[in-house]
Amino acid sequence: MAAKSRSAGKDVKRAVSRAKKGKLKSGKGGKGGTVKNRKQAIAIGLSEARKKGKKVPPRKSAAKKTSARKTKSASTKKGAAG
Repeated sequence: MAAKSRSAGKDVKRAVSRAKKGKLKSGKGGKGGTVKNRKQAIAIGLSEARKKGKKVPPRKSAAKKTSARKTKSASTKKGAAG
């Protein structure tokens, strides 16, 4: 498991505190409204840290997509052979 940098953790903490104050906006350019969900605030903080080039683990959704793609192609091959 990849570790995250201390400064990336600070970025997440900053984003969560902005969400608590009602200052954190979602969507491109902050046009999506204020963030209400704590998990969403954490995701935005991690995203901001990635944009700054800090050491952060890869997105979980991206990891799931690649593994799902591998299993899907393997099951398709089995069906064609049988």
